[in-house]
Amino acid sequence: MLKKILSIAGKPGLFELVSQGNNMLIVEDLGSKQRCPAYSNDKVISLADIAIFTEEQEVPLSQVFASIQKKENGGQVNIDVKDVKKLRAYFGEVLPNYDKERVYNNDIKKVIRWYNLLTAAGKADFEEPKEENKVAAE
Repeated sequence: MLKKILSIAGKPGLFELVSQGNNMLIVEDLGSKQRCPAYSNDKVISLADIAIFTEEQEVPLSQVFASIQKKENGGQVNIDVKDVKKLRAYFGEVLPNYDKERVYNNDIKKVIRWYNLLTAAGKADFEEPKEENKVAAE
């Protein structure tokens, strides 16, 4: 589900991929539902390609969102993002072993803001599709 949700550098919010054209993408703002182009020189990244550093490995953003969703019972996150201690404590509850040196306050704020945008837009299905094991019948 997060594969079609995009972050575009220099533009606030999140966008959903609608279509592709020559040297551009047609995207729709999740909040305002307005469509606009994203050109090939824009820095565009899919949320499915983002991961958070932990002490052992990188955790996909979808797993972090799923953990937040479980903690908030599917609701919005209500936390003062200006209070750094509360912000980091909250993120520690969601992802206990996150790398405190490589994950910055702005990263945590962005994850919470994106989670709230996705839940408000009804795009809160964070389960990754499971690959089915095909068994050959003999």
